[in-house]
Amino acid sequence: MRRSSWFTRLWALPEGKFGIIVTAVVLALAAVSLVWLPFDPQRVNIAERWTTPGWPHLLGTDNSGRDILSLLMRGARTTVVVAVGAGVVATLIGIILATLGALTARWVRESIAVLIDILVAFPVLLIAMMISAVWGGSLLVVIVSVGIGFGVNIARVTRPELRRVLHSEFILAGKAAGLSPFQNLWRHLLPNVAPVFIVQLSWGMAVAVLAEAGLSYLGFGAPLTEPSWGVLLRDLQSYISAHPWSVVWPGLAITFTVLGLNLLGDGLREATDPTLTRRSAARTPPPAVIA
Repeated sequence: MRRSSWFTRLWALPEGKFGIIVTAVVLALAAVSLVWLPFDPQRVNIAERWTTPGWPHLLGTDNSGRDILSLLMRGARTTVVVAVGAGVVATLIGIILATLGALTARWVRESIAVLIDILVAFPVLLIAMMISAVWGGSLLVVIVSVGIGFGVNIARVTRPELRRVLHSEFILAGKAAGLSPFQNLWRHLLPNVAPVFIVQLSWGMAVAVLAEAGLSYLGFGAPLTEPSWGVLLRDLQSYISAHPWSVVWPGLAITFTVLGLNLLGDGLREATDPTLTRRSAARTPPPAVIA
């Protein structure tokens, strides 16, 4: 019986399918915004302020007459940049801390474990707000602060996995064959903890999207000149009583993106974990045999 790929198993899961679709839509909006937008998102047209959804403004306009759909599409680009940037920073920090916490001398491992426990005690948003208060609000600050915060969480989860795999037979065989610690790390250790790492990374990207929106809403994230879902939500919430429909669009964009990435992480966990895969297969009833 041919073994299905992890993507096939992921697509078969409801949460995996939802996460893939939402992520693909956000990426498509960001890519399309690079070459085409319905209107200039910064164009002010007082004559068209607070236009209700319809043609040509499918989602309506804001208090300055700017097209909300164009603002959302341009904001999707900001969201993708923050999510990917924070993911890269979290990956580097997570790999470095997890590797040092698993492969070095005992006193270094214990020091790394204490450092991770201390940093984990601080919420990601609190770290981002503290860094933003010192260096000023910008997308770079959001990316670095969220990447640091979630990179520590990734290290906390993957470090025990690295320690467990470190004592496996194939690792000992690699050492006996003359592989250096770096070669063993690259060929055997990291591939074996990659599923756990990828799942944590998808959750971290969801946190990055939510953190950027929250920090931008509070004035610690993207500057006012940078189209962002958080900035748009902050601008429109002042008019929520008179034009409640306008706030719905950025709120839905943030909600569905964060939910999609979280469900994608759940789906990846089940699709890449052999234990959960076998458990799901065991729960699936055998096909009926028609005589």
